[in-house]
Amino acid sequence: MSGEGSPTTHYQSQPLDCHDVRVAVVAASWHDQVMDGLIAGAMRAMTDFKVEAPGVVRVPGSFELPVVAAALAEKGYEAVVALGVVIRGGTPHFEYVCSSATDGLNRVALDHGVAIGFGLLTCDTEEQALDRAGLEGSREDKGYEAAAAALVTATALRRIRRRYETE
Repeated sequence: MSGEGSPTTHYQSQPLDCHDVRVAVVAASWHDQVMDGLIAGAMRAMTDFKVEAPGVVRVPGSFELPVVAAALAEKGYEAVVALGVVIRGGTPHFEYVCSSATDGLNRVALDHGVAIGFGLLTCDTEEQALDRAGLEGSREDKGYEAAAAALVTATALRRIRRRYETE
């Protein structure tokens, strides 16, 4: 199971106040049930972290996540939560999409200095994706986790930037 070994997350039991963090969710459109769960999980995290007005942008698929995340970063978003799911098939398409989306999101984070919540599920089966989607009966809530990670990271980046602006 992918969640094995995950850290105990203090910020999930006592979320930070991120009411003034500018955050957006960019979500793929494939696999409706899984995506609905991921988006709902991300929105629960936004509520828990007191985010006032998260933006939500839908894109056709996971391959398109990085370019829209970059556009959001360029518009001043401090955190972007990227949600998608790619399920392995019988062709190399899975590897290409997973690699491109992952590399692209990493590039956005590094090039723009923006927190990226990595909520791209890369699964062998639909059952594995459903088990991570935060739905009733799911063992994990990757949408929530990705949003929480982005918000905590955005807060850390703010602290670092403020500290070194005054030095």
